[in-house]
Amino acid sequence: MLVVAAGLGALAFAAAGRDTDARAVAVAAPKQQEEKATDLPPLPDMRPKVVEPVAGNAGGSPEPITDPGLTDVGPKPTAPASAGTHRQAVAQRNADPSKAVALGNGVALPPLEAPEEVKQIIEAGNVIARTPYLWGGGHGKWLDTGYDCSGSVSFALAAAGLLNGPLASGPLMSWGEPGPGKYVTIYANNGHVYMYVAGVRFDTSNSRVTGSRWSNTTRSNAGFVARHPAGL
Repeated sequence: MLVVAAGLGALAFAAAGRDTDARAVAVAAPKQQEEKATDLPPLPDMRPKVVEPVAGNAGGSPEPITDPGLTDVGPKPTAPASAGTHRQAVAQRNADPSKAVALGNGVALPPLEAPEEVKQIIEAGNVIARTPYLWGGGHGKWLDTGYDCSGSVSFALAAAGLLNGPLASGPLMSWGEPGPGKYVTIYANNGHVYMYVAGVRFDTSNSRVTGSRWSNTTRSNAGFVARHPAGL
């Protein structure tokens, strides 16, 4: 009986020891995780460039600037934003890494090789590519329920740090540098404005056909003034 009692006592002691070790590990684990967490780099300080502007700031006017734009949003989309599959579009972009391509889902694929501002313009354009056309939209505030032609172009340019405030189509006729640019060309007149970015067209009139402002197609630039951001 003494042997049995001694054996049971030893087992109980060993079990207690394991419980103590388990509790010690459980207490130590959060401390170790906390120490590992402190070793990780801090999260980046997100500072988006598209912020609430002072309306008309870039145009030198204290009042919001709106332009006639397109008064008719047109019929519902009748075709995808671009023909072909995503894989074909990627192959097309890869064949010329300086060119972008409009995808069938309504967004544009940025070029592989282009200045960062060009990629930022396209990424910002993707944000509002399928938003509704709204006369005056994007002029009183950047984040709007819809955008007109110049509000759309201004939004994309501002996201790349090229504008401090929205401009109407008229002022965009004299903005930047004259003539087509290498990557970005803005075509403006007193009633409408659109732009080509790395080969794809960003234009509210595209929405009548594809439901997106992006398109791989071109249009006549007769009656429009060509301008481009300096260096682009």
